[in-house]
Amino acid sequence: MDLVSKIDALFARRGACRYEGERREGVSALEHALQCAQLAEWAHADNSLVVAALLHDLGQLMDGGPQDPLRDDRHEQLALPLLAAGLGPDVLEPIRLHVQAKRYLVSTDPGYESGLSPASRHSLALQGGSMKPEEQLVFMAHPHASAALQLRRWDDLAKVPGKRTPPLGYYLVLVEDELARMRRPRRVAIA
Repeated sequence: MDLVSKIDALFARRGACRYEGERREGVSALEHALQCAQLAEWAHADNSLVVAALLHDLGQLMDGGPQDPLRDDRHEQLALPLLAAGLGPDVLEPIRLHVQAKRYLVSTDPGYESGLSPASRHSLALQGGSMKPEEQLVFMAHPHASAALQLRRWDDLAKVPGKRTPPLGYYLVLVEDELARMRRPRRVAIA
């Protein structure tokens, strides 16, 4: 099974799942992913960042059955081995850093935390809370920090019940395009 088929199968099996309890959100995992990708696309983000927006929470879909609630156990790390089979750092790193981006924003933007959903505030405490100044410096030194911050903002906004988006297949074509881009040989200038 190729990577796009595996992604499609994960969304088919667990995309209708929702957080429950204190982590409850008004949208399913699939609705959230599609809204996040749409926001990235509307912002004219590079294809790689639109794909990252679509797949940023894929790790939440990797464990459990179709009816099991979603968990937040280091989800930003769980899908990376699967996705690394064909996608590069422009997709993988914003995904890996999107939780750290939330922690960074809470520590540097005075109004950011109050705009988070109750579920996102709850998970923030589990994810380490506000960053210390030295953690902020390390985060911002990462070459993909800016992309992770953009992804984080879309992630926060992609929770609108009933919002219309393109279907998953529309964005899976972008994943295929990104996989093809990664397979193309890179040109090297010879001096």
